[in-house]
Amino acid sequence: MRRKAPQQAAPPAEALTHAAAWLGHEFTRLALLAEALTHRSAAGAKGVGSNERLEFIGDRVLGLIVAEWLIERFPHEQEGKLGPRLAALVSKPALAAIAEAHGVAEMISVAPGEARRGVSAQANVLADALEAMIGALYLDAGLAAARDFVRRVMENTVEAQDTPPKDPKTALQEWALKRGLPLPAYSVVEQSGPSHAPSFVVRVAAGDSSAEARAGAKRAAEQEAARMLLKDLPS
Repeated sequence: MRRKAPQQAAPPAEALTHAAAWLGHEFTRLALLAEALTHRSAAGAKGVGSNERLEFIGDRVLGLIVAEWLIERFPHEQEGKLGPRLAALVSKPALAAIAEAHGVAEMISVAPGEARRGVSAQANVLADALEAMIGALYLDAGLAAARDFVRRVMENTVEAQDTPPKDPKTALQEWALKRGLPLPAYSVVEQSGPSHAPSFVVRVAAGDSSAEARAGAKRAAEQEAARMLLKDLPS
């Protein structure tokens, strides 16, 4: 007996209304917004109809908007300082914090089993959904509308960035080099979860100290582990 392909579960009308209001746009193609809020687990066969394609374009649109913003705000800085600023602002943790603060988890459509596991509240899922929403807004209303939204929701984050940040992995590497120690070593302690919602536990060791962190992507787990370790190391 052949198993039926999973049916796509569209986000409820209330979620679409809430999302459109937050984005500040009345969609001509509401299907774009529905797609942006559909997690792979709630999509059709092979993930067709999930927000992955919109996340792909939203990531590029967001990067352009923030890069343009930084060039404008810091007219005398060169790429060496602008690059770390951009990376920090569009990182998964930064985007997830914005999405969490505005209730995006309640807007995302996920499969019932994944919902019980709290997948919609995971940082990588929240960040991907936000990027997908930006992609949907761009495709339906153009770059100006996407820019207005991004500048509105990220204004406090950008204004708070007084100095170019260092990502935790870079900062931990510099800490080790200054003390003549080997470079920090990262290892995957655990990998679990389905392909559309993986979970990684990564351990980092520097000198005689170590720390572990869990995230939905290996690089994100490495960054979080490095950040946790830096908190416990002498400056």
